[in-house]
Amino acid sequence: MKPAGQMTLTLTAELEQFVRDEVRRGAFASSSEYIRELVRERYLKERDRAAKLRALEAALSRGIADADAGRTVPLDEAFAQLRTALGLPDKSFDP
Repeated sequence: MKPAGQMTLTLTAELEQFVRDEVRRGAFASSSEYIRELVRERYLKERDRAAKLRALEAALSRGIADADAGRTVPLDEAFAQLRTALGLPDKSFDP
């Protein structure tokens, strides 16, 4: 059965030897398995990064909308709320 997709890769001699050594030491069953694992790791990392970026953009949009709607808290009050939530001593913010 033919895999869903095939690619031909060209590596430098040094990289090719590295992959062959990894397979030889038993870390992977084949060169293809090694490359697939590397691509899979990179794919998952990029997918997670993109999800975090989307979440950050959504949070920023909500924050901007709140500020535009006047739903803000003075900085000293915000710090006091944070200190209370974190169980830290109450200190007034002095800019």
